[in-house]
Amino acid sequence: MKRPIRIDIWHNILWARYKGEVFSSLYKIVNKDQFDIRFFQVAETHRNYAGLSAVDLEHHRYPFTLLFKGAFDRLSLAARLSKTLLYTIESDADLFILIGYEKLECWAQLALLKLRGKRVALFVDSTIKDKKQRAVPRVLKSIIFRSVDGIFAYGLRSKEYVTYYGARPSRVFDECQAAALPAAYAAEKAFEARLKLGPSREAPRFLYVGRLSPEKGLNTLFDAFAIVRQRKKDASLIVVGSGSLREDLAKKAEQDGIQDHVEFCGSKSGDDLFIEYAKATALILPSTSEPWGLVVNEALACGCPAIVSSQCGCVPELVIDGKTGYAHEPGSADDLASKMLAAIEQFADTRKTARECTEVISRYTPDKAAEQILFGCRAIMAACSR
Repeated sequence: MKRPIRIDIWHNILWARYKGEVFSSLYKIVNKDQFDIRFFQVAETHRNYAGLSAVDLEHHRYPFTLLFKGAFDRLSLAARLSKTLLYTIESDADLFILIGYEKLECWAQLALLKLRGKRVALFVDSTIKDKKQRAVPRVLKSIIFRSVDGIFAYGLRSKEYVTYYGARPSRVFDECQAAALPAAYAAEKAFEARLKLGPSREAPRFLYVGRLSPEKGLNTLFDAFAIVRQRKKDASLIVVGSGSLREDLAKKAEQDGIQDHVEFCGSKSGDDLFIEYAKATALILPSTSEPWGLVVNEALACGCPAIVSSQCGCVPELVIDGKTGYAHEPGSADDLASKMLAAIEQFADTRKTARECTEVISRYTPDKAAEQILFGCRAIMAACSR
């Protein structure tokens, strides 16, 4: 009897709940007679995320090997290299799917696997808009993307990014990889919560969810909200998350005279977070650097539209102008404020807006992401056998 195709899937941190749901779906739907899939998580979390929420193993309903406890960015390069290469040498997998192509240990893994004649694919969420492109990394990326047998990209912009650097379009799989719904999510329940809790025109409620860090464009958001407050005196801004800018943002709110209308909630997750989405006029994501923006998935799943910087990777797929949200010019408080004011009227029909948001996001589920991974694995192995 022919043995199943063995696939090793690597990921950097266990903290990523959305990836846990995708991997759980993949483990659930895979035909064990055709594929033997093993999962490797390098570390539990990252210091940037530790303050947002703890690792929640309920999202990881699949067997996995954890290389290190603690934060990824506290590990030495030597430790990461030695353990990563040890597991890679010992593995008899036919296909390896790696993450973190910009890290030295990934380069070492890739070189080792190519020497062994193994098939290799990558998870890539980067976009050209996300970060400034430099000459030397450009050459390295081109070498890496041309050498692998397949790439799982997180949307159209990621596909454009890897093909720009030489990846073969036929080996790039870009559908539905960015899926951010928990196993217990029910669209109708979220829809009813939106109808019950949705905000009024008179007291619009804007929501930010994420790290309080420079690349998130929060100064622009606060400036825009101050403009909105000149027109809508009862508007409020809810800030969910933690990070290095917390005190600076509180001082800025005082300087701008909006402190009584800005609420810092700290970190939230699960039902507490979904309630915030249900109550918001719109989620605001003003990032200057954002490969995708999974909070937009979460917002739309709760029937809440999103106003998103055009830098964010999710814009082409998720942000449908006037239906599921708006894209705004990054760094422009005036443009962001105009979109926030427009959202109050445009999305006043809560039922219609919630239906449009949940319909768009219904194509981005963990099950569909898992199906796309399996489709890609089959395509890679079939192409390599010809």
